Parts: sequence; structure tokens; C-alpha cells
Amino acid sequence: MCGIVGYIGTKKAVPVLINGLLSLEYRGYDSAGIAVLENDLIKVVKDKGRVKNLQDNPEIDKILGNIGIAHTRWATHGEPSKVNSHPHLDNSGKFSVVHNGIIENYSILRQKLIDNGYKLLSETDTEVIPNLIHMNYNGNILEAVSKTVKELEGSFAIEVISPLHPDEIIIVKKDSPLVVGVGENENYIASDIPAILAYTSNFYFVGENEIGVIKDDSITFYDVNLNEIKKELKSIEWDAVSSEKNGYEDFMLKEIYEQPKAVRETIGQRMSSDKVKLGLDDVDFSKFNRMYIVACGTAMHAGLASKYAFEKFCKIPTEIDMASEFRYRDPLIDNQTLCIFISQSGETADTIAALKLAKEKGATTIAVVNVIDSSITRVADHTIYTHAGPEIAVASTKAYTCQVVLLNILAANIAELLGNTSDELNDFKQSILALPDKLKEVLDTDEIMKSYAEKNYMKKDLFFVGRGADYAVSLEGSLKLKEISYIHSDAYASGELKHGPIALIEKDTPIIGCATNPSIAAKTISNLEEAISRGGNALLVTNQEIHNDKISDIVTIPDIHPMLSPVLSVVPLQLFAYHIAKFKKLDVDKPRNLAKSVTVE
Repeated sequence: MCGIVGYIGTKKAVPVLINGLLSLEYRGYDSAGIAVLENDLIKVVKDKGRVKNLQDNPEIDKILGNIGIAHTRWATHGEPSKVNSHPHLDNSGKFSVVHNGIIENYSILRQKLIDNGYKLLSETDTEVIPNLIHMNYNGNILEAVSKTVKELEGSFAIEVISPLHPDEIIIVKKDSPLVVGVGENENYIASDIPAILAYTSNFYFVGENEIGVIKDDSITFYDVNLNEIKKELKSIEWDAVSSEKNGYEDFMLKEIYEQPKAVRETIGQRMSSDKVKLGLDDVDFSKFNRMYIVACGTAMHAGLASKYAFEKFCKIPTEIDMASEFRYRDPLIDNQTLCIFISQSGETADTIAALKLAKEKGATTIAVVNVIDSSITRVADHTIYTHAGPEIAVASTKAYTCQVVLLNILAANIAELLGNTSDELNDFKQSILALPDKLKEVLDTDEIMKSYAEKNYMKKDLFFVGRGADYAVSLEGSLKLKEISYIHSDAYASGELKHGPIALIEKDTPIIGCATNPSIAAKTISNLEEAISRGGNALLVTNQEIHNDKISDIVTIPDIHPMLSPVLSVVPLQLFAYHIAKFKKLDVDKPRNLAKSVTVE
């Protein structure tokens, strides 16, 4: 969840490090710091709070060195504070480390260090790392790092610098993201591509338990036993501009408006009116008698929204599960089970752990991911990519819609491979192809949702309701509101409202309903009326022709196949959450306590 940046070259390191940290602010953090090698010393500047605190520190401009590491921390061990922020030094001041992840056995290692005379100043798990490197050091920093990481249990992406080795940065990775960007007589390190995309488009993706020695003119990789390994240099097509706001006030609003393009690119050449191509023709889908879709947060809601297409067209019983719960309940999995794992970043720790469990039990696994060569792609049997492009705002928007679209394309693909040639499946595919243009139409609801937000931004409680796929959208709409506005909201299957939650409805309580399936829309409207009769104030998102003077606000979206309506109906809810947060004068892109890439359990 933390952000990591590193630079080695001929330029002054500080501006590169600061720019990288600013590019990683979307990941969520509560402190930041840098360490730079200069004149046989490690110069450290760090503080609680935003990267701006580093920029405003008068000491930062005095640092002239051209080798450095930097970090934004999201607290796991120890409160957010200057002393707990990274980088951390060993007792001798000769080794500096930044670390993303969690060292699960840090208590044991901490005691080992104390028993050997070391003094630990912070409450963090990270501080054991530089001190262990010092303890293991015999003149060869690579060997010291290798010995150290063999003692660590948990997840980590680590950068190490030392004035004893003033021309190199040592990196190592396990279960946390890390990339190396290649320049001319300079090289870059980051936990995410956008942090260094302005400097290079050529990257090495660091694999599990791999160690790298980064110099200004060379990069060498080793396994944990220090056997040299060769890696492929990859070129990334994203341009740096796609990580900028392009005139929008916030990244979140920009990304909401990018959804038609992102969905169009996700569909790409994979679909035509008569055929779906995802590169899965060699998978025998006829052997599967059960399917799990596993993810966290917004990605899980995308899975729930697509469940109906898998069961309708593929006739495979499909369960949706939270990755954080999945592996702790001994799920029923064997070689007749298909498991689909969804993660925007491809680095979500709970999802990766659930994927590994499924593979151990013999399941066939498919990853749905937005980031090329991310950790999850190296574990799954098959990977299919959304093409949302970089998503900077912490609250996911375009990644969600692309996930829903790609999952529905996958359902159509499996259905075809199983021999389904029904007219309804053909209509469903035609509806997928129509989504980008219909998304453009939905964006016209912006002003309506802004007006509704202005009426309700001071409310303390809101409710979202819907049935079937509309319930999945209600969950996502409620999550968006909580994430960026800090207003309490709940989502319910609308038929369940009367089984308890309706007791919470009082005068002017906002209730937002989704009703896009013609076979059950009337039932959701009836449930809204039950809430209205108890004082509630309702807004309805629908593609049906509604004549109901009891519902104060109706937002009409284009008609689409009911199983694809979540791609369209979620957009007004995204806009509603966005405008609520703006009226409350909150930081829309970087909400408190949250991180973009959740790489810890």
C-alpha cells in the first residue's frame, strides 16, 4: 500500500524522488521521506503527513546527491509519526531502507537484534531490516541482503542504499509490487509505473524473491541464492499525459469521463458480432461444475454484477466471495472448479493468497487485471486484461466498469465455447458492443446528480437499494459514497428493506434506488414507496418509463440488456459521490485512511 521510488544517475536525485512520490499519492499514505547518498553520508528527510511537508522543508534543497530512495507510508505497525516514517537507518547509520509490505515475524527478529545489542527507535516492523543487513554484513552488501531476506517472513518490496557501496541501490521483492525503469546512464525504481513514467517507458518487472543491483549504467538480477537471472525488458504504451488531469479538476472526475474510451478499448478486437476471442480456446470449460469469482471491494462488486451472465449463458453455478474470507473457510475446490480472480492492480494481497489456495486445490484459475505483469498474472493459469489505463484516484471508477465489461465478455466467450448459439446470447453480445456510445449518454446525468448532491451533502445517512444486478450497483454506489464523502450509507436488496432496515427511515432520509430490469423494476419501485411513506426522499436511476409522482427525482439512462445495466447505472452514482465530496470540500482523489493498492492483509 505504501509507495516506493528510487533514482540513480547523473541528475540531482531529490526532484526525481519528490515527483515520484507525488505521482504515488493516490496509493494512500500518512507520512513520507527520502534518503540520499552524499559525501559518504546518508541524508534523510522525513515527516508525518503529505509529501508537501518534504517539499517545504528547508533542508531538502541542500541535498545534492544523485542516488536516493523515497517512500510514502501507510501505517501498519506504529502510529503515523516522524520516527515511524521511512526511510529507516541501522544503528551505525551505514544502511538505509524503505519497505512496502509487512514483516510478520518482526517481533522475533526485533528481539534477536536487541539481544545482540541493537537499539530500535521506532515501532515499525521495517526497522529490523537495515539492522539485520548490518548484522549480516561482511563487506558484501548483496550477500548481506540475501541473508537478511531469508530471515524475513511476510511481504516486502525493499530498497537499500549505503555509503559503503556508493554507486548502487539494492532492491528485493516478495509479494509487493516493484518495477525498474531503464534510462540512459540512469535508472529508476518504483512500486508503480506512473511514478516514473515521465522518465522512461522501458521497464523490468521484478519477480518473486528476486534481488536487483541497480547502477547508473547497469542492472543485474539474482535469485535469493544469488544466482544471476536474465529478465526481459518490456515497453509500456501508457504516456505520461494519461497520468495527468488534462483540465479536469480531479483525477476521479477525469476517470469517470474516460469510461467510454476505457470500455471501448477493453472490448477492442476481442468481440465482433459473431465471435468472442480471449485466447482461452484451449480451456475445456465443459469440465467445470462450479465457479467462484473472488475479489475485494469494488472488484468484488464487479464480480457480483457479472454473476448473472455466467449462470444464464454458461449454466455454471457461480459464487461470489470476498478474497479476505475465501481462504479461511476451506472452500470446496477441485479440478472441476473454475476460479476467477479480479484485481485492478494485480497486487491485492488477499486476492493473491486466495488464488494460490485455489491452485493448490487443483482449480483452473483466470485473473482479470488492469496492470501488465503484476504479481497476480504470474500465479494465475490465464490472464485477461482490462484496458482502463492508469487509474490514479483511490476510489475506482473506470477500472470497475471495465471489469464488469470484461467479465461479461468472458461469460459470452465461455458460452460460445460450450456451444451456446442462442439468439439471446447474440443480442447480449450486440449490447456489449453498444456500451461505449451509451456510456457517453449517461455522462449527461452529471448536472442532475450534482443538483441532487447539493440537496443531500449534509445528510448523515443514505440508503441504496436494488434487485439482482441493480443490487450489485447499489453496493458499489454505497461504497463510493463512503470512500470519498465519509457519509454513512448502506446498500440493501430492495426486497430486504422491510425486513429491518426500514426502521431507520425517517423524515427526508435519502434513498437511492436502481431499477433497470423490466421484469422486476416495478417491485423495486414498490419498495421505494414503502420507504417514501415513512418519510424517505427517493431518487431512482432507471431505464424504464416510470410515472410515479411519489419519487421526487428520476434519472433516466439508456436502455441496455439487463445484465449489462450495471455498466451504465453505476455512472450516476459515481457522479453523486463525487459531487457530495466536492460540496463537503474533501480531497476526492486521496480519501483518508485508504490506499489504491492494498498489498497487506
